[in-house]
Amino acid sequence: MEIKHVFFDLDHTLWDFEKNSDLTFQQIFRNHQLNIELDSFLTVYKPLNLEYWRLYREEKISKEALRYGRLKNTFDAINYTIPDALIHTIATDYINNLANFNNLFEGAFELLDYLKDKYSLHIITNGFEEIQEKKMANASILHYFEQIITSESVGVKKPNPRVFEHAMQISNATPDNSIMIGDSLEADIIGAQNVGMKTIHCVFDNITKTDKNFISVTNLTDIKNYL
Repeated sequence: MEIKHVFFDLDHTLWDFEKNSDLTFQQIFRNHQLNIELDSFLTVYKPLNLEYWRLYREEKISKEALRYGRLKNTFDAINYTIPDALIHTIATDYINNLANFNNLFEGAFELLDYLKDKYSLHIITNGFEEIQEKKMANASILHYFEQIITSESVGVKKPNPRVFEHAMQISNATPDNSIMIGDSLEADIIGAQNVGMKTIHCVFDNITKTDKNFISVTNLTDIKNYL
């Protein structure tokens, strides 16, 4: 059956999370007059953040624990003394300001313009529900998508099959006519394939190795070769 529905992940796939996150921390540290070298902070924070997201994805920690813990552990690791109350303030400021930055990966508009008249486009994201649509609106891509499915609205997170099944149900899609495009091999690619969807793996960081068992691209516009 031909593809009719294209489901995208948002962060790290269309929306350049790393760049926008870095700019958010830069602004927050300036606003709070924190004497922290940004690169040193980010070097420690980024792997900790990935680990906290893994625990969150596996339902082992709450959203609140993620938002506080990744900061607390980073400040401890760089030996920066900071009151707990300020950590909570920074955690809130981060969520409130992240969507104000709107960098997309190269080729995002070109790809979406190419796809919009050929397919029904949707988002499936594990990102926090309160800011995902704001990110998309500020980046001028919200209008491309018919359905935006957040894991919080489903009650479980990718790669749980219920997320993909719910997304297809509300989009009137089936596994045979759907494809999932995302950066996470576990959450997006294997998760979608486990419910019968086709997939394209986005590898943009020059670190993650491509897997010959999966279709993968290193630039968004390369997706036009498959759709």
